[in-house]
Amino acid sequence: MKILDRYILTTFLKTLATVFVILFFIFILQAVWLFIAELAGKDLDVLLIVKFLLFYSPKMIPLVLPLSILLASIMTFGNLAENYEFAAMKSSGISLQRAMKSLMVFIVFLSIIAFFFANNIIPSAEYKFLNLRRDIVQTKPAMAIAEGQFSDVGDYNIKVNKKSGDKGEKLSGVTIHKKAANGIGNNIVIKAKNGLLVNQEESTMLQMILFDGNYYENIIPKKYEERNRVPFVKASFKKDIINIDLSKLNTVEDESNITNTNAMLNVSELTYTLDSLHKNFNKDLVSFAENIYQRSGIINFRDPNAAAANSKPKKDTNITDPLSILSTADKSRALEIAISNLESAKFSIEGTKQEMELKQKNINNHWLALYEKFVIAFSCILMFFIGAPLGAIIRKGGLGLPIVFAVLIFITFHFINTFGRKLAQENGIPPFLGSWMSSFILSPLAILLTYRATNDIGLINMDIILSPIQKGFQKLFKIKNNNTPK
Repeated sequence: MKILDRYILTTFLKTLATVFVILFFIFILQAVWLFIAELAGKDLDVLLIVKFLLFYSPKMIPLVLPLSILLASIMTFGNLAENYEFAAMKSSGISLQRAMKSLMVFIVFLSIIAFFFANNIIPSAEYKFLNLRRDIVQTKPAMAIAEGQFSDVGDYNIKVNKKSGDKGEKLSGVTIHKKAANGIGNNIVIKAKNGLLVNQEESTMLQMILFDGNYYENIIPKKYEERNRVPFVKASFKKDIINIDLSKLNTVEDESNITNTNAMLNVSELTYTLDSLHKNFNKDLVSFAENIYQRSGIINFRDPNAAAANSKPKKDTNITDPLSILSTADKSRALEIAISNLESAKFSIEGTKQEMELKQKNINNHWLALYEKFVIAFSCILMFFIGAPLGAIIRKGGLGLPIVFAVLIFITFHFINTFGRKLAQENGIPPFLGSWMSSFILSPLAILLTYRATNDIGLINMDIILSPIQKGFQKLFKIKNNNTPK
């Protein structure tokens, strides 16, 4: 490796490491803020919190690494151009491509590492992260219930005045609001002086044993004018047991992130899973079509011989309306049966349509997870070929203008990526296009910037903008001078 290559590579690595650490710390703080309600006031030791953040942090790499490469590239090449080091290189016959040669090799190597990280490390960390959250709940079930405030736990809103015991399992001053079946309002209220949390290590259910309490339930009559007469029903108890599903605890993440396991799979596992999902999807479609066909009552529709036999005219058949042979009562009954069958078929089709849309969305999510692993690797290369020539063009280093350009470009990239993913999830566009949309849109920008930087063309040719304005002013003043009286 030549001295120039070593110098540029060393400068870039120092900048990249600094930027990466700063951005990674910022994103980790964002994660802490996201899970602050889950971690704060739950009597968790420091080691458990560190493991929690350690398993969560790998999913930040796809965001931090491309942004770090983009910002480091702009800053490095901006400093070289600002300090006239590029001018010295060009005077010695060294082009921009030659100066970028060592960094190109490094970025390609870094993109391979990014793909390995996305394919192996992130799925494993995601799996351990979700398991750690479940283990925390099972070992310390009281962490889901905070003192002095209502905690949303499944179908219940629970408030306790004080917790005691080694694991916070002893409760005092318990107030429970049970949600209505439709999820709106609380018609059942339970108050107890004391309570106890009991759970088995291998069980998914948490038992809350309540002592010395009252049970209140609102009675809502059908008639509105009777509601004030019977406000509620009250019952007392010495001991009561409430079962709570542990899977409903700490549901902070989006539902799709919990139910879908595509983020925990590597490329080979995703390929195998997609093959199974596609087979099951097609099988369900064929099964539903055959079910609807059989329910229609058309038995010999696919039999050509039967169809030909039915098409032969019968000697005594002059009936144009089949209902004409029926009585009025039979006609009405036949029509009612036909309408009922149509409504039943319509209801079945609508329900199956929603079910198949959910299955298709799940398939699309798996395709997106597969393509995303390759997009992460390509985004590293893309951000470098945007940042390096852009830094050489703007000729500004430091943390001022480079940050502005880096943030604008990355926000555009991230916005297009999010838009494409959402559109692909809803089956609006193919998952391949949804995953690669941001890369396809910004790739021409990288090519354009590289071309302009190589040929010493500025970012914006101000002469093109200012020349017409100058000519306009010149003509204007010339006309005024001609009209001036002598």
